[in-house]
Amino acid sequence: QVQLVESGGGQVQAGDSLRLSCADSGRTFSTYAMGWFRQAPGKEREFVAAISWNGDSTNYASSVKGRFTISRDKFKYTVSLQMNSLKPEDTAVYYCAARRGSSYAINRDEYTYWGQGTQVTVSS
Repeated sequence: QVQLVESGGGQVQAGDSLRLSCADSGRTFSTYAMGWFRQAPGKEREFVAAISWNGDSTNYASSVKGRFTISRDKFKYTVSLQMNSLKPEDTAVYYCAARRGSSYAINRDEYTYWGQGTQVTVSS
C-alpha cells in the first residue's frame, strides 16, 4: 500500500529556496504518477506540479512554472519539489499525492493517496 510522508517544509524569506521530499514508506509507488498540491488558509487545494511514473513527463501550474521543479527517484521511492525564488503567495501546506496509472493528472480528484502535508511559509 502506498504511504506518503512529506518533509522539507519550513519558514523562509522571499527569494529563498526550499526542497520538499515525499517518500513512500510502502515502497510501491514506483509505477504511480505523482503530484504536488498546496492549500493556503481559506482556499481550495490547488495543483502545483505533477510527474509521470517514469519521470519523462511533467506539468506545472502557471504560477510556479520556471521556479519549481518536480523530480522522482524510482529506486529510492521519493518525489521531490525544488522550489526557488519563493514568494509570499507560495505560503501553504504542501501535499504530495499518488495516482494509479502512468500519466500525471492536474485534477486532485484523480489522486488516490495523499500525504499529511508539510507547511511552507514565505515572509516578505
